[in-house]
Amino acid sequence: MQKYGLIGYPLKHSFSIGYFNEKFSSESIDAEYVNFEIPNINEFVKVIEENPNLCGLNVTIPYKELVMPFLNEIDKDTKAIGAVNVIKIIREKGKVKLVGYNSDIIGFTQSIQPLLQPHHHKALILGTGGASKAVFHGLKKLGIEGTFVSRRTRFGMYSYEELTPEIIKEYTVIVNCTPVGMYPKADICPNIPYEHLTSEHLLYDLLYNPNVTLFMKKGEAQGATTKNGLEMLLLQAFAAWEIWQK
Repeated sequence: MQKYGLIGYPLKHSFSIGYFNEKFSSESIDAEYVNFEIPNINEFVKVIEENPNLCGLNVTIPYKELVMPFLNEIDKDTKAIGAVNVIKIIREKGKVKLVGYNSDIIGFTQSIQPLLQPHHHKALILGTGGASKAVFHGLKKLGIEGTFVSRRTRFGMYSYEELTPEIIKEYTVIVNCTPVGMYPKADICPNIPYEHLTSEHLLYDLLYNPNVTLFMKKGEAQGATTKNGLEMLLLQAFAAWEIWQK
């Protein structure tokens, strides 16, 4: 039986395990998907060694960047992003080859593309973690210039305090790549000046629990188009499966 899995810490709210095991069952695929909750990235080596039938892994917080030095090869787009969320495990003649990919970029671009309008040229990317880097490169592929927004002032980025009405007017796409607003803390949202949003704006939240985040509600109140990250999650899972099978 083939084995697939997820590495991260903690893994209480993992979507992947339910999705893939349901897929394997409904499509009569002789495989199982398990969670590897490892408190330290150095335990990654043990996961590979102790599971000889492991064919592929998903990677989640906080290891999307930390896992990269352990890999033998990294896909070109993924190298540019600087974050891995899919690992293909190739076993030949007793040797193990680990290849890193990023399916977040595929899921995100496919999900946001139908919502983009001709006036969408610039995007604010809230957060600076692994997912935000995939979003930056995804937007770039779609011809949109992205700028990161960080909690503190950093070179080439805005801080939340620096977001003026003029900046909000100029950047008509805003993507939340932070966990702010995720269940159970659904009564909070990223600190941006929502009152300056208009019907020209598109707010995309990578979160999907709750279904409509406070970030989205505040955008909708100003007439903005909004979308959550559930479709992206599904699309990146499809892409991960294709990577493992090719």
